[in-house]
Amino acid sequence: MSFTPINYEEMSQRLNQVKHEIGQYIVGQQEAVDFTLYSVLADGHALLEGLPGLGKTMLIRTISEVLDLSFSRIQFTPDLMPSDITGTSIIERSEDGKQSFSFKQGPIFSQLVLADEINRATPKTQSALLEAMGEKTVTVLGDTKQMAKPFFVLATQNPIEMEGTYPLPEAQMDRFLCKIVIPYPSKEELKEIVIRTTGAKNIQLQKVMNAEELIIAQKMVREVLIADDMLAYAIDLTSATHPNDEATDDVKQYVQYGSGPRGLQSLIRLAKARALVAGRYHVSIADIKSVAIPALRHRMLLNYEGEAEGKTADSILRDLLQTIKQGQTT
Repeated sequence: MSFTPINYEEMSQRLNQVKHEIGQYIVGQQEAVDFTLYSVLADGHALLEGLPGLGKTMLIRTISEVLDLSFSRIQFTPDLMPSDITGTSIIERSEDGKQSFSFKQGPIFSQLVLADEINRATPKTQSALLEAMGEKTVTVLGDTKQMAKPFFVLATQNPIEMEGTYPLPEAQMDRFLCKIVIPYPSKEELKEIVIRTTGAKNIQLQKVMNAEELIIAQKMVREVLIADDMLAYAIDLTSATHPNDEATDDVKQYVQYGSGPRGLQSLIRLAKARALVAGRYHVSIADIKSVAIPALRHRMLLNYEGEAEGKTADSILRDLLQTIKQGQTT
């Protein structure tokens, strides 16, 4: 391992400064702040879901400022076209009269891209993000272009049952490292939100890290160690989401499809990021349990009976976390 325990302690202190600075502007939402940061550290994309007005967009803007990343915002609407995201080639005339194609970059070419209300766009436009999110490249008219480094898509969406939304296709949902659900604030948090946003005080955010330091932090995440028994537990947990002969009764009865290998990868990457923030260079059982629901909830598809009974992926995963013990395959 090229990093020492002292390096991990120092990086942990720096990352906690990032969290503190975000908290200067964002009220509450500690889980959302944590998992958005874990996703960035794990070099992945995050999906934030919640009702309008809960601060999803402001949270992402705040993170881009504190981490000093180039930022662009794409407002997804039903009439948005794929070229509005990726950019397009146009014909330009030079001074000598010759014509040539010139590529004009779209807003996807930033280090941090906010895909705002992503489920308000049509599936064709949503799919324009797939290559960029999966391969970190964009291909326009056969010409492949690399994305910025680091590169993240942090998307927001309103609950599916709201009017004027298009469910994200499973292939795109699986590209997100985790799905973060934004809760409605408490009365105390509502009071603090009003004080901060309607008063005369103007909060100036400080840049705590930059892109180069963030890339180092990502390398440290990849080098966090995971013991064989921790990996076995993560595999047991992911496998238990499938309705096979060894599944629990609830999974057999209510789940149509469980998580694939990408869910396991996401579980491990998020657990490693959580360990780094805590200043550790090894994954603990608490790391895996803490990140399991955000990592797997959007990768489980309930059947008709599950939806009719009011079951949720969260509730089934909570039961699995209680049922599956370390070193014991169900």
